[in-house]
Amino acid sequence: MSASDNDRPRRGASALAGLIPTRPMIDPAAPVLAVTGLARERRIAAGPGVEAVGAGGDPARLRVLLDGRQGPHCRAVVSFGIAGGLDPGLKPGDVVVGTGIVTPDGRRAADLDASAAILNALSGLPNRVISADLAGVDAAVLAVAEKAQLRERTAAAAVDMESHVAAAYAGRHGLPFAALRVICDPADRALPAFAANALTPEGEPDIRGVLSAVLFGRARITDLVRLGRDSNAAFAVLERCRQRLGAGLGIPAPKSEG
Repeated sequence: MSASDNDRPRRGASALAGLIPTRPMIDPAAPVLAVTGLARERRIAAGPGVEAVGAGGDPARLRVLLDGRQGPHCRAVVSFGIAGGLDPGLKPGDVVVGTGIVTPDGRRAADLDASAAILNALSGLPNRVISADLAGVDAAVLAVAEKAQLRERTAAAAVDMESHVAAAYAGRHGLPFAALRVICDPADRALPAFAANALTPEGEPDIRGVLSAVLFGRARITDLVRLGRDSNAAFAVLERCRQRLGAGLGIPAPKSEG
């Protein structure tokens, strides 16, 4: 061995450990964080072992809300709620468990174990349950043609405005991420234009805004009836899924170290 070899610093196990990315310690007693958009979704998600948050269908406000948390204080992140259909074969009430979230910036895969746990918990559900990618968007996709274009670009089965924000938050904190979304408006059905602004910041229906849309001809009563029928079907299935999932949205707590 040459003198230069002796002078060369040796990398022991402790030094090499710093080069290997490790998942941060996850508190098994911490709740699962359910990320929602609508207040009704948030109320359904809440329960034992679950902390539910939402920002009224506003992705920018949701990012601020999540980033303002003092540490994640959760053991997994689940996007939970209803969604718009992109796959023409899906109808209101069908369930999509996300395999990944697709945005213009790329695709972020869901956690396999967390997703499998949700699928297992939903086994035997009378409604159709599929595993597929979800598209994440910052603005509501209302028109049938827009849905078709998004489907062509992403191959996603459904679209929502929270999953991509939730997935990014989970990724920043090294937490497992999963998504459960129930189809509300199918791929061949447009949403009325007023729907993009029909919520309060808390995620409750903006009744005054809806009445104004009807009064000034921006929405038809038939649109409201159809949307109400589809959303009621979706929420009924979402509640059924929540009952099946149980504590912690069905995601088992990680084993504690030692």
